[in-house]
Amino acid sequence: MRRLLLAALVVLASTGGGLALTGGGEALPPSPRVPEAPQCPLFPTSSPWHTRIDNLPVAANSPAIIQAIGPNDPLEPGFASRFSAGPPAPIGFPYTVVSGKQKKLRVQFHYASDSGPYPIPRNVPIQGGPGGTGDRHAIIVDRDRCILYELWKLYPSAHGWRAGSGAIWNLRSNRLRPNGMTSADAAGLPILPALVRYDEVAHGVIAHALRFTAPRTRAAHVYPARHDASDSADPNLPPMGIRLRLREDFDISGFPPQARVILTALKRYGMLLADNGLPWYISGVPDERWNNGDLATLRRVQGSDFEVVDTSSLPAPGR
Repeated sequence: MRRLLLAALVVLASTGGGLALTGGGEALPPSPRVPEAPQCPLFPTSSPWHTRIDNLPVAANSPAIIQAIGPNDPLEPGFASRFSAGPPAPIGFPYTVVSGKQKKLRVQFHYASDSGPYPIPRNVPIQGGPGGTGDRHAIIVDRDRCILYELWKLYPSAHGWRAGSGAIWNLRSNRLRPNGMTSADAAGLPILPALVRYDEVAHGVIAHALRFTAPRTRAAHVYPARHDASDSADPNLPPMGIRLRLREDFDISGFPPQARVILTALKRYGMLLADNGLPWYISGVPDERWNNGDLATLRRVQGSDFEVVDTSSLPAPGR
C-alpha cells in the first residue's frame, strides 16, 4: 500500500498537482505549456490535441486519402532557424506572451471573428516578418488570464489594426468554435497547441498532435474541426480535421535527435488537417536553436508512410 501511495504522489507531482487518468486508469501526461506562460495549459489533458491515437484502427478510406494528398510527396518541416543566406524573416509561426496589463485594441475584420479586443503589442511578431505578404498570422498568449488570441492576415492600419479573421480561446477549456465558424486557420482550430516547439523537442517529448496542410480538401469537416474551405464534394479528398499518423512499422532509428522526437509524436499523436497548402507541411515555431540539417531529414518521409486513423470511437469534449 505504501509503495502504491508513493507512486501516486510521484504522478501527482509530475502533473503539477492534478492527477488526470485515462478510462483505463493510466495516468495522462500533463498538458504542454509554453515556457513563458507556465501556469497556462495548452488546453486540458482531455483535449483532442493530447489524445494518443497509436492504437486506433486505420480508416477504411485511408488509401484514397493518402493518394489524394500525395503518396510520393515528402514530409515538409515548415519551420527552421534563420538561414544565413536566406530571407531575413523567421521561418515558422512565431508567438508572443503578454501580461494581463497589455493594452487591448479593436481590430477590423474581413470575416466573421471574435470581436475582441486583442492585446496586440506594438512590435507583435508576425509570420513572415513585419513586411511579409503571406498569411501573416499573429499568436498572442495572455499569461495571467490563460487566454489565447490568434489572428490571420494581420496588418497595421491608420486606426490600429486590421485582419482577415481572429479567434479567442480559453486555454483551460475544451470549448470549440461554433460549428461553421472559422478561426485564424481554415479548419476553425487553434494553431498554437499544434506547433512543434524547440523547448519540447529539447525535452525529448512532444505530447500532442501536430498541424498539417494539404493542397486539395473536401467541402466537409470532422471533429474537432468546425469549418472547411473547399467547393469539392469528392469523397476521396480529405475533410478538414481528419487525423493521420506515421505508420507503426516506419523505422525512425536512423534519424537524428530532433527529427526523431518529431517522428515519434507523429506515431503517437499524429497530425490534424488544419488548412489548405503544401502537401504534408507540418508547422512549428522558428527558433535559432533548430538544427536545419536535422529537420531536413524529415523529407525522407513520404506521404505513403502515413495512414488515416478512424477516430470515431474517441470522446469529443467541447463538441
